[in-house]
Amino acid sequence: MTRFQRWFLYWSSAVAFVSGVAYFWMKHFLEPAEPWAVINHPLQPWALKAHILAAPLMLFAVGMITTQHIWRSLRSKLPTGRRTGVAAVLSFGPLVLTGYLIQTATATLVADLLGWTHLALGIACTAAIGLHRLFVRGRRRRRPSSLPILILPKAVPSEASPEGLIGSRAIAPRTPTHSEVS
Repeated sequence: MTRFQRWFLYWSSAVAFVSGVAYFWMKHFLEPAEPWAVINHPLQPWALKAHILAAPLMLFAVGMITTQHIWRSLRSKLPTGRRTGVAAVLSFGPLVLTGYLIQTATATLVADLLGWTHLALGIACTAAIGLHRLFVRGRRRRRPSSLPILILPKAVPSEASPEGLIGSRAIAPRTPTHSEVS
């Protein structure tokens, strides 16, 4: 995972978490100043807007690291950060699903149930991401690399015959080693 991907994930997650918790708190636990008020706090619409803008960024950040980090780490047998990473991945799917379903719910009971579920999943996912960062960061200091880095070979231009071509990559002719020459 690149530094940009890491920080994009952490910042979008933090903004989505803070704005979501602030909106939920304002909506469910504050009393409106006036009896006929539609909102409970003047900043409530801004917290919702910040959450609606940050959540797709978090979804995009997770999408960016899915193949290079998440999928590859799940397939490897290395235990580094596996529990916290799996917890983050398993809570993220239902978190996104409940976030979309909240916007379509028309019954108050269903919307409230989805809201509480979304809040619990958001707290669990953010905690798992934070713990994953702390755990992997501590491991990284002890061990330089816990997951092997993939280095793909570059195509070597050569004057090989057509049978030396595989797809669009040319295979350089093999040079004999010192033991083969003598």
